[in-house]
Amino acid sequence: MNVTPFWLAGRPETGDGELTVTHPYDGRVVGTAAVPTPGQVEEAVAAAHAIRATAAALPLHVRAEALAHVSARLAERAEEVARLITGENGKPLLWARGEVNRAISTFRFAAEEARRFSATTQRLDTDPAAEGRMAYITRVPKGPVLGISPFNFPLNLAAHKIAPAIAAGTPIVLKPAPATPLSALLLGELLAETDLPAGMFSVLTVPNDRAPALVDDPRLPIVSFTGSVPVGWAINDRAPRKHVTLELGGNGAAVVLPDADLDWAAERIGLFSNYQAGQSCIAVQRVYVDRSVYDAFVPKLVERVGSLVTGDPWDDKTQVGPLVSQEAAERVESWVDEAVAAGAKILTGGTREGAAYAPTVLAEVPADAKVSREEVFGPVMLIQPADGVDDAFAQVNDSKFGLQAGVFTRNLDIAFRAHRELEVGGVVIGDVPSYRADQMPYGGVKDSGVGREGLRSAMADYTEEKVMILTGLPL
Repeated sequence: MNVTPFWLAGRPETGDGELTVTHPYDGRVVGTAAVPTPGQVEEAVAAAHAIRATAAALPLHVRAEALAHVSARLAERAEEVARLITGENGKPLLWARGEVNRAISTFRFAAEEARRFSATTQRLDTDPAAEGRMAYITRVPKGPVLGISPFNFPLNLAAHKIAPAIAAGTPIVLKPAPATPLSALLLGELLAETDLPAGMFSVLTVPNDRAPALVDDPRLPIVSFTGSVPVGWAINDRAPRKHVTLELGGNGAAVVLPDADLDWAAERIGLFSNYQAGQSCIAVQRVYVDRSVYDAFVPKLVERVGSLVTGDPWDDKTQVGPLVSQEAAERVESWVDEAVAAGAKILTGGTREGAAYAPTVLAEVPADAKVSREEVFGPVMLIQPADGVDDAFAQVNDSKFGLQAGVFTRNLDIAFRAHRELEVGGVVIGDVPSYRADQMPYGGVKDSGVGREGLRSAMADYTEEKVMILTGLPL
């Protein structure tokens, strides 16, 4: 099998090692990625540092055209790329195709934001002492970015590191997850087709135990990490003088109130607890249903979950495939078994076969169970009754996480109350917390992270304001 090269300052290279990528569903080898030497990593970081002034001065049309090129090439190769994602990640083609479409949009949005990345002005003559003065305000890059992307969206979350960096005019060194490097390496291939200067990007397939050296490197003053909570906060603690953005985990909650369309809520919650095999930080994990409709809603949800098509991710009809590894599925199994031993009841699911875990609904889960307190990151949800809006919102907020929440209601007053009271980064009214548009600000509070993704928001994180004051103007 051919070895896929990594990308060092815009050119393909091979190193002194290899990463073998296996398909989670059947364990077969789907690809091999080259691993850079320490010397090659040093060369990539040095190139990013050396090019930083040139990158910041890149004309906006050059940045935009490069980003638009990647978007167009992803669209041309969409099915090929979707199958690559399914191969390395195991997610069903249904979701892999959706991820490709999102990445196409992510690069397109970034191209649009690059063209809008302009200075602003501010008149200062609001006081007599500043007559004739005006501030010219730009945003300038803080420096090269270290982007660390996860396995669950190996293409689009890599895109959310790379695209805003290029749009903002800053070099990026991307470290993809070792389990799923192939999609990120394909992005490197497409970027290499553009007119971006050498050093603008590197995609380095280094093992996780070599990441701390990159985090420590002072030539990479921005760290943008998406992944697990312990690793993310360890990075933050390790680099206190860097600008660190963290998009971490969650245990997404959905609230179903009496005025909701129960069939719609059951359909959406059932599907989006289990899409990506639950390996999404905004998958539905906790469901709080007003007691007045609880008995009517639970059978609808259980029926919907039981009807999901599970199995081979290469089948176009499959909705729930395997987790990323058998070890991940065994962990989910152990958490469910622990909850059941403590008194939880399985309403459907609760079985494992290899790396696949059946879509599962739990009731009467103890409040201190891992499936209630932690992020399951698997196809498991718990359902509990709530005594009115106050109780439902209190249960949502009784979590160390705060990424997104969904509230099924048609009441506008309750919608605005949810936006005000729920301790999360985003509230979705009338749908699950799993909704994300790639151009919107996206991120969490509490243990779910700091900073925001979404192209314009990430560009703001990667840059800082710089002011020039013009004097003696005839305003």
